[in-house]
Amino acid sequence: MQATDTSRPTASAPFTEKKYLITLVFVTSLFMLWGIAITMGDVLNRHFQNVLHVSKSQSGLVQFSIFGAYAVMGIPAGLFMKRFGYKNGVLLGLGLYAIGAFLFVPAANAESFGFFRAALFVLACGLATLETVAHPFVAGLGDQRTSDQRINFAQSFNGLGAVIGPLIGGYFILRSGQEHSNDLESVKLLYQVIGAVILAIAIAFVFVKVPPVQDAHSIDAEADAYAVPTTVESLQQPKTLFQHRHFVWAVVAQLFNVAAQGGTWAFFINYGVEKMGFAAEKASYYFALSMVMMMIGRFVGTYLMRFIAPNKLLAGFALGSIAMCLLITQGFGWPSFIALLMLNFFFSIMFPTIFSLGLKGLGTHTQQASSFIVMGVVGGALFPPVMGLVADKDVAAAYYLPIICYVIIFLFGAKFSKIR
Repeated sequence: MQATDTSRPTASAPFTEKKYLITLVFVTSLFMLWGIAITMGDVLNRHFQNVLHVSKSQSGLVQFSIFGAYAVMGIPAGLFMKRFGYKNGVLLGLGLYAIGAFLFVPAANAESFGFFRAALFVLACGLATLETVAHPFVAGLGDQRTSDQRINFAQSFNGLGAVIGPLIGGYFILRSGQEHSNDLESVKLLYQVIGAVILAIAIAFVFVKVPPVQDAHSIDAEADAYAVPTTVESLQQPKTLFQHRHFVWAVVAQLFNVAAQGGTWAFFINYGVEKMGFAAEKASYYFALSMVMMMIGRFVGTYLMRFIAPNKLLAGFALGSIAMCLLITQGFGWPSFIALLMLNFFFSIMFPTIFSLGLKGLGTHTQQASSFIVMGVVGGALFPPVMGLVADKDVAAAYYLPIICYVIIFLFGAKFSKIR
């Protein structure tokens, strides 16, 4: 079968429909909530180095606990969503998020790094559930031809959450001179508040009426939107999920994408402290600024996709990320640090775009595919400890490693994202 480009610019298709607006607003807010949680983990990474006296490579296990949960929870979340629907999937995710946050209280009381990692694992199981549900949910809230735009738009608010997380963590956890800057009391109080807020949002969502959502990646929708060729042979012998090459490559690309992201964020504050001479609190605020760059990148990317095919834009941004990493590793002072800030701009569109491109043309396999692509997030568990081993010697040199990841993403965008 010929390759079909399912990534054309889509200026003429509507962004969504009026009946989906309330649901879209609520589901988009979920992207912000897990953005806060993910980047708070990077603040905790630095705080645990100070308070619990763990090395950089050991503190990388914070990311292992968070992203490892995605590997464990991806398939169960997909099965739960398929059986009980999008709304109940969201409620399950929010419930696990809240439970994990409340577990920070006994973890702080025990002053145990292992207990904290267990609490983070439960919390991240909630995040994995939300991500598994939210991406196909948002994709289905309108025309299939604009699913890339909707997912990137929603992920822009994930970027907003990623800005808020370091600001909260920097002020309440890393701020020097406060009463509990060298203990775990501020961590305990902060996560009690987070747990209460998430629980309140879950209760509110119980009362939201969700309209019927059609699968935007159904075979009919795909054929109508992109004229995906259908033959008698393909109808008689439909492909299994893993026979779709673009999907398999999307899982691989997502694994390397989140690996690069997890490592970049885990040692951002260390880079600011060791290479720029910042206090940890000040470095956390620059970390928040880098998340502003990511949010800007997603809004810019959403706009550019009206004129540039998403897979081509993805490949271009991968090349930009490689250039930024090369500058970061040189330790040139401000030019290298600005490149570290700009790195978030260039990988801003990667997660949602890889996700959306990987789901196209899968029909009834869409929900199962969503689970596997979410499981690709396990890359964020594997990479930070490896980068930490290099960062223990030179934090700048550690940024050579993400270049490998961006080469894989470039290949996916440039060649392997097309449906066959």
